[in-house]
Formats: sequence, structure tokens, C-alpha cells
Amino acid sequence: MYPKKKLIVCLDQSPLDQTLILFARFIAKVNQVKKIYFVNVIKNFSLPKELQEAFPTLITQMMEERRGYMKELVTDHFPKIKGLELSFVVKEGNLSKIIKLADEKSADLILLGRKVTLVGTGVASQRLSRRASCSLLIVPENSQPKFNKLLVPSDFSEHSKNALEDGILWAKKYGKDTELFFQNVYTVPSGYHFTGKSFEEFTQLLKNNAEENFKKFIRKIDTKGIPITPVYTPNENDNPVREIVAAAVELKADAILIGTKGKTASTALHIGSIAERLIQFNNKVPLLVSRPKGKNAGVLDYLVEI
Repeated sequence: MYPKKKLIVCLDQSPLDQTLILFARFIAKVNQVKKIYFVNVIKNFSLPKELQEAFPTLITQMMEERRGYMKELVTDHFPKIKGLELSFVVKEGNLSKIIKLADEKSADLILLGRKVTLVGTGVASQRLSRRASCSLLIVPENSQPKFNKLLVPSDFSEHSKNALEDGILWAKKYGKDTELFFQNVYTVPSGYHFTGKSFEEFTQLLKNNAEENFKKFIRKIDTKGIPITPVYTPNENDNPVREIVAAAVELKADAILIGTKGKTASTALHIGSIAERLIQFNNKVPLLVSRPKGKNAGVLDYLVEI
């Protein structure tokens, strides 16, 4: 996967901003980031004509106030890093502004927050994950910026390979002792008894198959010397996403890395059911949604209201 040279950090004047800034600082210190855009998108203003005439500079002043807030907050929590340029962007509109900015600046990674107790709906992360042309890092509130343990759920597909390669890259950069776990969740079909096997026997067959698939899968990947521990999880409750989050919590993982399909016009609203459900369900562990850079849906992104 590609290195992360340009970041977009989505701020909204909530307590989550500080967490996102700390994550951006952590990533920038070891990832040779060249440019970070701190972005605040505010809703379109609709003032009566009379008020527009009475206060012609109101919107400009509000946007400058937001920009000043970001600069002050970042200055307080972000030391100077050689070769790193910081930019502060305030946009009036909706989330399409972030998508357009990511395309225009050829961003490699978008950071945004996941609110748990704070006010917010989480819709931004779901919609951005569908339409952004680069990877996303979704950070729940109160998360700590460290990557000592990484969990990569996989179905042995090409987009799983992208996520694992991202995990290897991150493990290589964020410390020699980083642990990388590769998880496959497998489901016993309801008709297993027609095979003449018991539930336990058929479960073991599926695990054996997963182990063989892992051996074939890992041969195609340059692990760069990073040890990768496979984790095989039976899907006992017909909810693979719950099993993934449970494994991350049990392992005390610092992040989950999930791959998505490359984004073309035909897949603009589809990133993979597991990835989408993880974005909706997971509010405990930072989630990296790994996407091949530049797989744009073209003009469709700017026509769909989000």
C-alpha cells in the first residue's frame, strides 16, 4: 500500500478535536507526512436578504473565527515537525466539501472522530467511507494514539490483502515490537448435518480450510519480517462484526484495519458489508478503512447529496 504523505483531519469544535489532533501528531512524527489539512465544514448559511445587507461580513467573520480556533488548538497540541506543512481550511457546505478537498489535494488518509457519549450521529463516517477516494481512520472518543497491536480481519480477498499490507506498513513504522493479528471469521452452515459430521467436526474442517487458505494467502505478501499471528474465530452468533470487535477488545488491539473494494462508479455506494457494518457497530477501537488511493466514482460524488 502507499505511504501516508497528506492527511485531512476533520474537526467540528467538539472535545473530540483534541483526540484527532493527537492522532495526527502521532502519525506525522513517524510516517514522514508532508502536509496536514485541518478542516472544519459548517452548514450552509441562509440569511434573509435584509440581514445579509445589514451584516455583509458576518459569514466571513464566522469562518475566520473557526480558522482561528483550529490554529490555536493545533498550536497547543502539535509541536513543529521538520518538513511538515499545516493548513487550516474552513468550508461552508456539506461533507462533499471534504471529498472534493481530498481529491483536489490527492490526500492519502482522512481522520475523523466517532462520537460515543458526545452529541453526534456518526453519519459522516459511514458516508465518507462510501465516497472518499482514499483511506479513512475513524477514531472513537478517548482513544489513545498508539499502534502496538493491530487486528486485520480477512476473507483472503484482494481488499483484505490491501488492509494487511497497510498493517505491515504501520507495524514497520510504529515500533519494532508491534504485534499484527490476522483474523478469519468462519460460519458453520445450518445444513452441516447433511454431511454426516457433528457440529464440532464440521467446525474443525472449516478451521483447517482457513488455515490452508492463510498459508496460500500469506505467501503472496511481503511481510517485511513482521510476525503475523493468525486468529481463527467461529461465528457462533451469526454476527461476524461482533466477533471482530470482541477479538479486538480481548487482544487489547490499538486499531482494526479493514479493506474495502476499489471505488468505481458502480461501487460508489458499496464498500463491503463487513466494512460497512464495522463502521456502524464499532465504537471501541480505532478503525482504519483501507482503500486503494484514487479509486474515484467521478462526477457521481458531486451530484449525490450527502
